[in-house]
Amino acid sequence: MRQGMSHSARSAMFAPLGQVGRAEAVAARLVDAITLGLLTDSEQLPSEADLAAQFGVSTVTVREALVALRQQGLVETRRGRSGGSFVRAPADPPSDAWRARLREVSLSDLRDVGDHYLAIAGAAAKLAAERSSPEDVARLRLATDDLRTAHGIGFTRAERQFHLEVAAAAQSPRLTRVEVHLQSELGGLLWLPLGPAARAYEEHAAIAAAIDAADGELARKLTEEHVLGALDRLADVLLAP
Repeated sequence: MRQGMSHSARSAMFAPLGQVGRAEAVAARLVDAITLGLLTDSEQLPSEADLAAQFGVSTVTVREALVALRQQGLVETRRGRSGGSFVRAPADPPSDAWRARLREVSLSDLRDVGDHYLAIAGAAAKLAAERSSPEDVARLRLATDDLRTAHGIGFTRAERQFHLEVAAAAQSPRLTRVEVHLQSELGGLLWLPLGPAARAYEEHAAIAAAIDAADGELARKLTEEHVLGALDRLADVLLAP
């Protein structure tokens, strides 16, 4: 598994919140950062003061958010000179956990959010083909390689990281923030390992190659087909007895 992610992707995750003073919003953003792999296992979080400045909230709000993360087992706080708050990456959930969550989603909701995500992901891929740097393409290829051996929650994280890197390569902070928001709303379900990992790898490799070749229309087409395939597999599970 590669280390770290692009500065643009991390910046989108730690952008100021739209509504100041909401511990739930800070906690949700940090949970997304951890589950997406933007924050890695055992990584030390910035200080409460630094987090408050990045999110545009008070230190009290950050402190409340960290309490919530500790209760979820996603953060560990250590005392002493070398202390602080450290990430505890989640392990694979029980096999039936995602099915229980999926039962809470209606087919109409899936289609509605899926349509939105399809438009955003396709546009991001097209812009990435037009604007990406060689470093962006290198990160996309590394993100693609992560799928070779990924399984379980690692597969889901690799899928989410790839699409977040595509959005970051589009050089649009606003588009990247929308990608982060949609990932938090749908990504955990959309990128469940429901299909062959080899096919996912091949699809990612083709998207990365189209972006590298500066072929925006092909990158959009391949990305939309990739997302539609994931939506179809999820809908099949939702409709199954």
